Amino acid sequence: MKEFTYTITDEQGIHARPAGALVKEAAAFPCKVIIEKDGKEADAKRIFGVMGLGVKCGEEITVCTDGENEEAASAAIEAFLKANL
Repeated sequence: MKEFTYTITDEQGIHARPAGALVKEAAAFPCKVIIEKDGKEADAKRIFGVMGLGVKCGEEITVCTDGENEEAASAAIEAFLKANL
């Protein structure tokens, strides 16, 4: 299992457009991808779960990848977050 934390820097937080792109990024990998914020978890491959976390600018999320290709998934999602959120 790989895990990292990231602080959202986008002024609007995780809103619809980047959430959709994040879901696509996570869905490209066969492993389990979970986003956690304030004790709530969401499957990063489901847009309603990601949006339901209500992540705002300045808030920290934890991303966990577990399973096949977890290293590559973790690196790709971290790069996506840095570039987009």
